Amino acid sequence: MPEDSKLNIRLHVYDEEIAMVLHNRADEEYYRAAAKLISERYGAYAQAYKGRKSDHTIALMTLIEIALRYEKEMGKNDTTPYDNILSQLTSEIEEAMK
Repeated sequence: MPEDSKLNIRLHVYDEEIAMVLHNRADEEYYRAAAKLISERYGAYAQAYKGRKSDHTIALMTLIEIALRYEKEMGKNDTTPYDNILSQLTSEIEEAMK
């Protein structure tokens, strides 16, 4: 990958600045949206549990929530049932054409 296609950015995530090197400039908006989501969700958990849970536990709670959202979204995009139906219909059509 050409060196000039890399992009150095700084993301503000909750209370930290994180330097990132992106290898695909088109991903910048996704990185920034991800940083914003993490900051918002971590902030909500920190406000609700600060002093009662450790920072580590709050971070893990944030990760679990975001991973849960991801898993639910991936479940919506499961095309296996459609692929199976299409394969079955294709087989039936091919049989009928013989």
